[in-house]
Amino acid sequence: MKRKQQGFLGGALVLLLAVAIVKGIGALFKIPLNAVIGDVGMGYFGTAYTLYNPVFSLATAGFPVAISRTASEWLARKRYRDVRRLHALSVPIFLLLGALACAFMLLAAPPFLSFINRGDQNALAAVYTLAPAVFFGSLSAVYRGYYEGLGDMRPTAFSEVAEAVCKLVIGLSASCFVMHRAMEEYGAAGTVFGSPVTSEEYARSAALPWAAAAALLGVTVGSVISFLVLWLTYRLRGDGITREQLARAPAPARRKTIVAALVRTAVPVALGALAVNLSSLVDTAFLQNRMNALMQTDAETLLSQYGSFLRPEDIAQGRVPTALFGCYTNALTLFTIVPAMTQAFGISALPSVTAAWAGGSRVKLEHSVENVLRISALVTMPAGLALSVLADPIARLLGYNPISGRILVLLGLGAVFAAVNVPINSMLQAVGRIDLPVKLLCTGLVIKVGLNYALTGIPEINVMGAGMGTLVCYFFLAFFGLAALGRETGLHMRLFRLFGKPLLCACLAAAAGWQTAALAHRLCPGRLEALPAMAVFLLVYAACVLFFRVLRRSDINALPGGEKIAKILEKHRWIG
Repeated sequence: MKRKQQGFLGGALVLLLAVAIVKGIGALFKIPLNAVIGDVGMGYFGTAYTLYNPVFSLATAGFPVAISRTASEWLARKRYRDVRRLHALSVPIFLLLGALACAFMLLAAPPFLSFINRGDQNALAAVYTLAPAVFFGSLSAVYRGYYEGLGDMRPTAFSEVAEAVCKLVIGLSASCFVMHRAMEEYGAAGTVFGSPVTSEEYARSAALPWAAAAALLGVTVGSVISFLVLWLTYRLRGDGITREQLARAPAPARRKTIVAALVRTAVPVALGALAVNLSSLVDTAFLQNRMNALMQTDAETLLSQYGSFLRPEDIAQGRVPTALFGCYTNALTLFTIVPAMTQAFGISALPSVTAAWAGGSRVKLEHSVENVLRISALVTMPAGLALSVLADPIARLLGYNPISGRILVLLGLGAVFAAVNVPINSMLQAVGRIDLPVKLLCTGLVIKVGLNYALTGIPEINVMGAGMGTLVCYFFLAFFGLAALGRETGLHMRLFRLFGKPLLCACLAAAAGWQTAALAHRLCPGRLEALPAMAVFLLVYAACVLFFRVLRRSDINALPGGEKIAKILEKHRWIG
């Protein structure tokens, strides 16, 4: 099958569509799941992910980027045999890394939980259930990185959607079944899975660790399905490199040379991803440990702020730190939506920026870099400001604890900078400066960890300190990342031209959305008051984008039927 490479916007649109579907399915999963297992159950759920994320990143984060960058560079140089050998060598590497990572997660779970929860092992079942997902996720990463390097984002998109569907169907069904079975047993025998309990509230609490683990079963099964989708795609469709191309290509490099090239690119990227996820792990440890300390030294201050939002049995059983971490987990879930959008831009931009850099074309490089930054700003600024300004209505709409809404005010602002930083890192990697994102990340995370530790220990700030640390960290990373990108590429970053109009449009939309939310709260208070506010926000933002002529013809042409739309917009002078 002949290979069809997608352009930057074409590939980004495919991934953005996949992100929208995956996040939509994720909402259908996590919103009902939160209703089923509550803040404490979500705390167990989030704790398992906190250990999973750094382990998974260490095993897989660097090599997909290395494969993608190396494949796109060699493709631009018509070294097709090297591209094929690259894939063949990647599979056994990921097989070994995935197996080692899975084993480590299983062995590290008990001491990790003892450290963060002072001996409480309630999240152990959730961690054990999630561990196999590391192995299958690492195998999926081989194929995703390879196809992304070839400029084909469709296999990544299809596999992500398949994974999300399995997570929804299996995870939610299993969690509901466990809770139903536990309460049924309590009604019949006064026990939960063989252990006696004294009340219905305590029966529910006893079932939460197993319900959280059941929810994560869907994640693990989804990782298996994702790998099978990618593997079958490769077996049935191949990679599109023809026999004629292979015949004309130069002899491939030695295996040691290819592995060395992979390692040189992969190790810094993996360390950077590990640093990010270690930061989340430290967040978990700090939050729950610091909240435990506050509950012992100044419980009155903490409960005066949040006591009315917490279940009495959670307070009585000493699970306030876990409940607060569950609220933080829910807010963090919404925070990650925004960087996930620009991750699509970063992944799609890497082949085009790498090809422009390898080809020595300054014009193409400048066009590629500015396109990525401008389109990223168009998406991230309204999304992040909407999360921040409409945090409380959004939390009520989703059925989250009001504590999550308070945290989201800070995380929404942080999401803007975190999302812009994602494509910046990808472009630094594309121009060969793999080390710079790591150096910046390490510095930013020192700032984040220091602020988190200091601020979460202050009774009046407590869990909000994690949001403050996140905001400052990502502001630092975005600011200095942009400066580094300009220096390394030799391009003059015209920040106002790139970010000025999107920021103005987003601020006007945020003001309109906030006023609408306040009016809706007075006229018809309830969970649905976020909907008119979000609708007004989107309408005002779209109108401002057209009025200030933020879009360009090339942006519209990349859309399906874009030429006709562009003619209509040009007629009204709505595009630049």
